[in-house]
Amino acid sequence: MNFIRLEDTQSTSSYLASIARDCPHATVVTARSQTAGRGQRGNSWEAAPGMNITMSLLLRPEGIAPSRQFVISQAVSMGIVNVLRRYLPGHKVSVKWPNDIYVGDGKICGILIENVITSKSILHSIAGVGINVNQREFFSDAPNPVSMMQLMGHEFDVECLTGEFARGILSEVDAACSAVMSDDSAAVSELSDRYFNTLWRSDAYYPYMDNLRGERIEACIVSVAPDGIITLSIRSIGSPVEELRSYAFKEITALL
Repeated sequence: MNFIRLEDTQSTSSYLASIARDCPHATVVTARSQTAGRGQRGNSWEAAPGMNITMSLLLRPEGIAPSRQFVISQAVSMGIVNVLRRYLPGHKVSVKWPNDIYVGDGKICGILIENVITSKSILHSIAGVGINVNQREFFSDAPNPVSMMQLMGHEFDVECLTGEFARGILSEVDAACSAVMSDDSAAVSELSDRYFNTLWRSDAYYPYMDNLRGERIEACIVSVAPDGIITLSIRSIGSPVEELRSYAFKEITALL
């Protein structure tokens, strides 16, 4: 891995994008302070300087077709989950579709993956990752942030953890890309199964907002397709028939 450590920057992902052309696979940009960190849905990411992990990884998933890009999201998510489970014994770590990381009902990590693609391949991906490590209080309007320190009651070595998370992500991404390139369907299915079995709220019916219809629903996760499309079973009061609906990102919102 090639680490670039910054004292402060607006966004590690934006900085990495500006130099990506000349950087090799597995380049990692970290920053002690990030003033304009970006999350999903255009949200900002709150991180007290020096207290948390803010990093972006340059990935060059050679040979991966754009239609298979969700495998990168799955691999990045599982790389982070693997490390968190080692450091948070006794806590349930899960993936909130498509790739936020939760502990219980608290959000501990946000991931934003930006792919530069052609009609036939992914030129490169930048995985922006924010992990709450030692922050004791949160002041943004985010409804449910949680940190490793809050959960375990002690601080962690942010620099050491950064390297461990980066290695965990790259291990999963490299293995996933190798499986896709070699047409190893068993290995690809194994990643998909691990991802699905780690999904937050996959065990019962929970409230969602159907953004396509402007409708609050009760639903259970049925499946996630290779392209990332999620299928839910909708529970209708008084009806014995299940209705299945499929959604792309931003078309459905889980309600806390």
